[in-house]
Amino acid sequence: MVAETSLEPQKLMWPLFVVPGEKVRQEISSLPGVFHLSVDTLVKEVQAAWDDGVRSVLLFGVPETKDVKGVSAADENSLVAQAVRALKKVLPDLIVATDVCLCAYTTHGHCGVLSEQGDILNDPSLELLANMALAHAKAGADIVAPSDMMDGRVAAIRQKLDEQDFSSTIIMSYAAKYASSFYGPFRDAAHSAPSHGDRKSYQMHAANAKEAMREIECDVQEGADIVMVKPALAYLDIIHRARERFDLPIAAYHVSGEYAMVKAAAAKGWIDERAAMMESLMAIRRAGADIIITYYAREAAKQLA
Repeated sequence: MVAETSLEPQKLMWPLFVVPGEKVRQEISSLPGVFHLSVDTLVKEVQAAWDDGVRSVLLFGVPETKDVKGVSAADENSLVAQAVRALKKVLPDLIVATDVCLCAYTTHGHCGVLSEQGDILNDPSLELLANMALAHAKAGADIVAPSDMMDGRVAAIRQKLDEQDFSSTIIMSYAAKYASSFYGPFRDAAHSAPSHGDRKSYQMHAANAKEAMREIECDVQEGADIVMVKPALAYLDIIHRARERFDLPIAAYHVSGEYAMVKAAAAKGWIDERAAMMESLMAIRRAGADIIITYYAREAAKQLA
């Protein structure tokens, strides 16, 4: 009766990894309870999760082939595009978001085009990212979520979508994405670890909070509909600052490392997994997040039900 914060299943978004093949359901070793799924298996999993109360998903493609520029990311018959069409066919009311980034599609594992010297090339990356977002929108994605952290990519995507009559497609920008140590299990899952160097030149430094507000403000001005803070638990103060300053919906990504730590401790019997899961999600919600992207989405929806 007097609880100040509520958590509902519709606030949770479930991240999923799509791989080639048929009848694939392979557990990811560093993410217990999370699987590589072929399109056919993914549809069955999401249908079951819908019955549990999950109403939105975020799709990541794990392609077989990569190239130096990641041009296959914009293929209109990519794994993600196939998955979007298949999901929308059986669950038309499901909210389908897609990750827009080149890291899983490039041979070098960086989020944009590289120079011969190995430096990230911001502006040449924008057209590729915009084309990737357009391919997902054409497949039926409700939300495209650029996670690359290239400057100006929200404006480039918004312009491309509007030109092609997809003005109603929502952009959920990874607006304040930190160069975090908590991404390790995800990079295993997406096969997206950089082959050299790191991403500190285009992702944010953990010490900076004011910079996060500037990054979010830029994305809002460029046309973002939802802005995201990533990671979540290690950056609750950033979520709170964003909630206080911006009127747009705020998303927060409860990332792979944050999830895996709970799983590992629970496997040792050191903590109560269910209680830790719900306390973590409530903390993210209490900080001000409207949407929580979490690998626990299905389990938490069941618990809330």
